[in-house]
Amino acid sequence: MKKLLIISAVVVCAAAVRADESAFQASLTPDIAVHPKTTQINGFAINVWGENPQHSFNLGFVNGSTGDSKGFSVGLVNYSESYTGVQWGIVNYSNGDFKGWQDGWVNISKGTFTGFQHGTVNVADKFSGFQLGWVNYSKNLSGGLQIGLANIALNNGWFDDMPDKFAKGFPIVNWSF
Repeated sequence: MKKLLIISAVVVCAAAVRADESAFQASLTPDIAVHPKTTQINGFAINVWGENPQHSFNLGFVNGSTGDSKGFSVGLVNYSESYTGVQWGIVNYSNGDFKGWQDGWVNISKGTFTGFQHGTVNVADKFSGFQLGWVNYSKNLSGGLQIGLANIALNNGWFDDMPDKFAKGFPIVNWSF
């Protein structure tokens, strides 16, 4: 009877764990890792260079995430397709939408960024939130504030009446609400 209960518990636990998810990942490259790069990591990943869909804490030199990922990434380089959470690194790059906080020397978001970017250079296609850096750039600043030495918002309506006198950038502070 005891053996039957133990076997049943093991079978139930094994059935509950999905083959495409894991709580831990360790990787040297995306193809040399404990789990394939298609496995979603829901927990912790330590990477020399890792790339998985994730809802996890990532620590490594290069942290990559695919799909709609969430978490906290700390590394030299962090990149993502779409991300919600925190990226701390020298370079942070999001190819899609980003919600949260990017902190690094260079922060780039190619989609809609909502949140806080802090770094030497901050770039966002569509930005809503707060950019703090030496150079802040947004193609479309909407509901946002830029503080830095050079602040550029291509859609800034403050300068539409005077295109020959002012540029789309402004030193120290720029905003759109």
